[in-house]
Amino acid sequence: MTTAPAPSLPTGTLATRTGDLRCAAAMAIVGASFVASAALAGFPVLGGQAVRYAVAALVLLAVLAVRRAPWVVPSPRALLRLAALAATGLVGFSVLVVESAARADPSLVGAVVGASPVVLAASAALRARRVAARTLAAAVVVTAGVVVVEGGGPGDALGVVLALGALACEVCFSLLAVPLLPTLGALRVSAYACVLAVPQLAVLGLAAQHLAGRPFLAVPDAGELAALGFLAVIVTAVAFLLWYSGLAEIGPARAGLLAGLLPVAALAASVVLGFEEPGVRPLVGTLVVAAGLVLGLTTPRARRPAAHRLPWRA
Repeated sequence: MTTAPAPSLPTGTLATRTGDLRCAAAMAIVGASFVASAALAGFPVLGGQAVRYAVAALVLLAVLAVRRAPWVVPSPRALLRLAALAATGLVGFSVLVVESAARADPSLVGAVVGASPVVLAASAALRARRVAARTLAAAVVVTAGVVVVEGGGPGDALGVVLALGALACEVCFSLLAVPLLPTLGALRVSAYACVLAVPQLAVLGLAAQHLAGRPFLAVPDAGELAALGFLAVIVTAVAFLLWYSGLAEIGPARAGLLAGLLPVAALAASVVLGFEEPGVRPLVGTLVVAAGLVLGLTTPRARRPAAHRLPWRA
C-alpha cells in the first residue's frame, strides 16, 4: 500500500511565514539592543550613530562583494528616496528619540512611537485604496498592548511633538523602502541607506559641535566600543537585512503588526539581565500584543459552501 505524499505548503504561504519570522527576529534584535544602548549614555550621540552606520555600511558592502552581487546604481529618483530614507528612518529617528526622551518620560516616548502598527496599517490601506478591517483591528490591539507595556509617563508638549516626529520617521523607515526593494533588494537598500546616513550625521554633529559646543566624537572605552560594535553589526546590518527582506515578502501592514514585538523584546531583555523586575502591567500588555498578532497574522478559516452544511445549519 502506497502512502499519499503530504500536501506541500503553498509558495505564498511559505513566503509569508518566512517574512513573518524575519520581521519578528529583526524586532526582537532591536528591542534587545536597548540594553546595549544604555552603555552609550555618556557617548556623543551623533558621532556614535555615525560610527555605527559607517561600520554597518562596510559590513553590508562586504557581504555584497562576497556574494559577487552586481553593483546596481540607483536611478536619480531611487537615490532621492534612499537619501530621504536615511534622513528619516536612520538619522531623524535616532536624533528625535534622544531629544524627546530628554523632555518626556522614556515610557511616554515608547508609547507614542509604539503607534507605528496602526499608522503602517492605515497607510497600507490608503495606498491599496481598501481597508483590511481585520489587519486594522489587529493593529489597534497591538498598539494598545504596546501602550500598556510602555506605561506612559509625564512629558511636556515639545517632548510629545518630538516623539510624534520619531513615530513619523519610524513609519518612513518602512514605507520609503517598499518601492525600492523589488529593484535593489534588501541587502542593497540596507547598505545604501547606511552609507547615506553617515555624511548626514557628520554634518549635524559638526554643526552641533560648532554652535553648541557638543563634542562630535570621543574615544570610547571598552564597554562603549563593544556596544558600538554590537549596534553596528547585529542591530543595524543584521536586523536591517532581516526587516527589509521580510518587508518585501509580507508588506508594511503585516510587518507593522510585528513591530509590536519591539517593546516586548526590550522588556524581556531587561528582565533577563536583571535591570527590571517583572510586573503585572507589562505582562498584561504582552498578552494584549500577542492577541493582536494572533488576530492579524492568522488566516480566518473559509466558510464551507451552503450545499455542504448540515440541514439544521443551512
